[in-house]
Amino acid sequence: MRDTLTVLGLESSCDDTAAAVVRHAPGTAPEILASVVAGQTALHAPYGGVVPELAARAHAEKLDLCVEEALALSGLRLADLDAIAVTAGPGLIGGVLSGVMCAKGLAAGAGLPLVGVNHLAGHALTPRLTDGLAFPYLMLLVSGGHCQFLIARGIDDFTRLGGTIDDAPGEAFDKTAKLLGLPQPGGPSVEAEAMIGDPARFALPRPLLDRPGCDMSFSGLKTALLRARDALIAAQGGITRQDRADLCAGFQQAVAAVLAEKSRRAIAAYQALLPQEPAFAVAGGVAANRTIRAALEDVAARAGVRFVAPPLRLCTDNAAMIAWAGIERFRAGQMDDMSLGARPRWPLDRTSPAMLGSGKKGAKA
Repeated sequence: MRDTLTVLGLESSCDDTAAAVVRHAPGTAPEILASVVAGQTALHAPYGGVVPELAARAHAEKLDLCVEEALALSGLRLADLDAIAVTAGPGLIGGVLSGVMCAKGLAAGAGLPLVGVNHLAGHALTPRLTDGLAFPYLMLLVSGGHCQFLIARGIDDFTRLGGTIDDAPGEAFDKTAKLLGLPQPGGPSVEAEAMIGDPARFALPRPLLDRPGCDMSFSGLKTALLRARDALIAAQGGITRQDRADLCAGFQQAVAAVLAEKSRRAIAAYQALLPQEPAFAVAGGVAANRTIRAALEDVAARAGVRFVAPPLRLCTDNAAMIAWAGIERFRAGQMDDMSLGARPRWPLDRTSPAMLGSGKKGAKA
């Protein structure tokens, strides 16, 4: 194996088709030579959310184009690569399957090793790509489909301290946007509306703050917002622009308060391990929310731990994180063959009980 590794990563777990090329030599900072993301926002906009079948078809149509563009931007050919890394789960199974099959074809055609990557591990290892964090560090993975606190001890060694028992924050943001007639994706829409709102006007709940531990719940918060909206409609025949902004601000503030308090508890549990270089990292699409990010940064500062948040473009789904996770796995001798399958579920902590239930396909989270 060469010391310097150059890996092509593919990502297609939800509604972003992405390809990226990352290079790394031991003792140096990783280089993102190219990162291409083709979003599907316009495709799903008429339906108020992601339609899995449409997403899968769009991935199948765009993956090769994204790969071509990423290689062109990096100035490389397939023959210049050391491996192909691909998201093999968890995610919408049609999209994951599209990516895995494309990666298999590329690997077989170019005679390159294949590395299957857990999408969640891609997010969880991003702070090592961007900031070179040393293990162990505390990770808050907060996105559209997932929310959990993890102690990252190694490239595939994660201990979950807690997580959501129902909706993920990103999902709650999307549903809130839909309830208030805002466009999808809901996160940016709600955040933009909240900028002119009064977060103190509506007394929205902070679920599970009265219970110990790091578990979270956001479904009840969404329901409380629905009832507040309906009360306004019943009282005045509709809601004004200011009503909507105030509801968004109150909802966003409630999510930030819950994440901040649970982060404080998670940091305390993490610090009990006496890490030499304590760090608290956050990644995932919801980490792009400025109010939430500021609240988490304040908690870290008060606890005296380093706060790490990747650039916004690496918080949302991207293939650079998959390529990097592929480099980490490949360097550790972890490779796959053509039997690599697409997995709709793939928990990072395989020893803790499933938080959202499980079935024939395994634990959800």
